[in-house]
Amino acid sequence: MNISLNYNKKIKLSIIGSVGVPANYGGWETLVENIIFQLGDNFEITVFCSSKIYKDKIYEYKNAKLIYVNLYPNGLQSIFYDAISLYKSNKFADITLILGISGAIFIPFLKKKKNKLVINLDGIEWKRSKWSFFTKIFLWLSEFIAVKFTDRVIVDNKGISDYIFDKYKKKTNLIAYGGDQAQKTVLSADVVFAYNIPKIYAFKVARIEPENNVEMILNVFSKIELPLVFVGNWDSSKYGRDLKRRFSMVNNIIILDAIYDQKILDQIRSNAFLYIHGHSVGGTNPSLVEAMCLGLPIFAYDVNFNRMTTENSCLYFANEKELNNLIKNIDRNLIYKIGSNMKQIADKKYKWNLIVDQYLTFFKEIVY
Repeated sequence: MNISLNYNKKIKLSIIGSVGVPANYGGWETLVENIIFQLGDNFEITVFCSSKIYKDKIYEYKNAKLIYVNLYPNGLQSIFYDAISLYKSNKFADITLILGISGAIFIPFLKKKKNKLVINLDGIEWKRSKWSFFTKIFLWLSEFIAVKFTDRVIVDNKGISDYIFDKYKKKTNLIAYGGDQAQKTVLSADVVFAYNIPKIYAFKVARIEPENNVEMILNVFSKIELPLVFVGNWDSSKYGRDLKRRFSMVNNIIILDAIYDQKILDQIRSNAFLYIHGHSVGGTNPSLVEAMCLGLPIFAYDVNFNRMTTENSCLYFANEKELNNLIKNIDRNLIYKIGSNMKQIADKKYKWNLIVDQYLTFFKEIVY
């Protein structure tokens, strides 16, 4: 589906801050893929990509031009990855969409009047528990600069919108995240055998980080009978490796490394009895809206971001005791009703054609 602008002049849109496309790595990349696919007929779109990740370069993809920066898009290098991308984008773009705040500290020095700068904050990055004190200070400063020195700010959750207005007195544009790239599909015998998938199971997919309450969820399932299939990047940190070592021997916990094949992930996820969402920071988490689009019953960690995403229509837990009680007292009728409610909300709010249409309206307002 390509959305028409009905204007003669094409807007030159540049997108920076993601790993790049094709989308193989996460939420930002899926957003970029959908924007270029649906808006490419009426925009001249350029996407900045990491040549450290994409070794085999292509220079055109689904209506977009690709430019490569020879740095990693995460960690310390992400600061300079974004800065170099913005410097290059300034030379031609009408609008630069910046995904995340990694390079925000350079925005005051690189900002050009002719290039409208739009930043999508994602979440409240400095509040993540994984960061050191000095990293949190840097991220808070980056957030401050991003809000103060860009032309417009996009957030994906009303909780973040309220936070930005309370802290900075700046209005934001609320555009959520799509999740209907996740498709319900039959669980094949090959996948069951290869990944040791039980007949009935709870499921979780997440980055293995403390703020996603990984240890809490594993502790609960280590003491109950319901199996848990947990997909994540366990080997990316000492925290993840330690948890993997501790819980791999628990009979009803199936720990799987990150699965990048969307078809296999969809098979395992879409056939789960229950989805456990432990994220405690961020905004509208991609994994949550994907589970909603699949119509999965959801138990979510009790923070305002998750309640706003699910419209207070699933069940919530704040600690191990509450999660344990929810699982031990499962009402199947209620579970099915929650799954149905999640699907209805997702169909109304979290489909990509709706999300990209909101970006289209937003871009038109900026330029015209």
